[in-house]
Amino acid sequence: MPRGDGLLTHELDPLDRGPQDACGVFGVWGPDEEVAKLTYFGLYALQHRGQESAGIAVSDGSNIVVYKDMGLVSQVFTEASLESLRGHVAIGHTRYSTTGASCWENAQPTFRSTATGGIALAHNGNLTNTADITKRIEELASTTGELPFGSSSATSDTDLLTQLLATHSDLPLEHAAMLELPHVRGAFSLVFMNETTLFAARDPQGIRPLVLGRLERGWVVASETAALDIVGASFIREVEPGEIIAIDEHGLRSHKFAEPAPKGCLFEYVYLARPDTSIAGRSVQAARMEIGRRLAREHAADADLVIPVPESGRYAAIGYAQESGIPFAEGLVKNSYVGRTFIQPSQTIRQLGIRLKLNPLREVISGQRLVVVDDSIVRGNTQRALIRMLREAGAASVHVRISSPPVKWPCFYGIDFATRAELIANGLDNDEICRSIGADSLGYLDLESLVEATNLPKDNLCRACFDGIYPVTVPEPGLLSSPMFEIPLV
Repeated sequence: MPRGDGLLTHELDPLDRGPQDACGVFGVWGPDEEVAKLTYFGLYALQHRGQESAGIAVSDGSNIVVYKDMGLVSQVFTEASLESLRGHVAIGHTRYSTTGASCWENAQPTFRSTATGGIALAHNGNLTNTADITKRIEELASTTGELPFGSSSATSDTDLLTQLLATHSDLPLEHAAMLELPHVRGAFSLVFMNETTLFAARDPQGIRPLVLGRLERGWVVASETAALDIVGASFIREVEPGEIIAIDEHGLRSHKFAEPAPKGCLFEYVYLARPDTSIAGRSVQAARMEIGRRLAREHAADADLVIPVPESGRYAAIGYAQESGIPFAEGLVKNSYVGRTFIQPSQTIRQLGIRLKLNPLREVISGQRLVVVDDSIVRGNTQRALIRMLREAGAASVHVRISSPPVKWPCFYGIDFATRAELIANGLDNDEICRSIGADSLGYLDLESLVEATNLPKDNLCRACFDGIYPVTVPEPGLLSSPMFEIPLV
């Protein structure tokens, strides 16, 4: 049964990783393309969305081969392994677990064989009715007398979804998806395939992003437009909420399996997406700079320098500096190679905390009154250690400015936030948080200002982590604060 191991059962980590997205997905159909290599580079562009495992599935028209392992994209694949993945259709995935344990079995793409062929599937998001899906699979199995061929020790909602589609071995995969996806709840941006066809689908709310691109001799689907740019594909449009796309030798077909009710994730603009990505026609970089300008108007500071917490605070900090007239400077150097590591630091190294990721430029910040711009505060551990480090480096004062409202609610749609009990803004007001992290002042961006910076209507955005209004059914409110709560959600 799928569990929320990544979502709700954190150990308090001095490094306080901050919010993580569930994953990035990529798919390509191209008879004259090196589809495995294109998928590799697409996943490389989406590495920020998941640093735990990576995988690629490829079909040559007769057989599907899946290659996946734990680690970064560049660690999982070699030139030799990519050369061995020959075909005309491929899907890929890079994962950070929010549902299911962090293990090889839960790496994606998932695969199921049926009497008529195979299904490989990759998923960005989180399903909220896994109990209903399990019951549906059991009902379908009782009519056929058997479960889909093949066994799995995976515990992810993605594997459950793959199994659900595989129960319809008597139907074309396209028809099975049209039949079953209307009953799936939660956030799901999918790329999946059989031996001949690439499919993409997005939940009716469109919570997680998914875009369609065109190659000279094929098609691409990806989590972000930046991945299209990397492989030389031109952006065509977003996959619409409630839409299934099928691509094969006959071209591209589109079906609507549910009425769209758009609720795109607001946090994509704040943190998750690359700055060189566009969402709903809005450049993420431009949105973040506007966010910074609004933050400066709402929370001015008497300071000498504006510095970002790299990388996600950079463009908001530039906007803040432009609006306030306070000079912008790079005061922190980020170690680009600190990602998801499988080598646990010793206690001595762990005590160094944030220095594994960031180191101050003493010559820049010594004696200066600083405005430090960051994207969010989750537990507060990172900001507390950062402020201490800046003061030790000689900062005269530290004014923290956050380019989003306080995060008060957990996400059930694919972002790995802490439990509500662990979120610092859930139990403390602004002044108390300021004292807790040791800042001279603290300012959060207003929710309405954040929404306006996206150029989208408020009702078209999921804001649940900020206001607790969930667009798709989640657990009873009393369970949201329980650190023991696990999905499946009912």
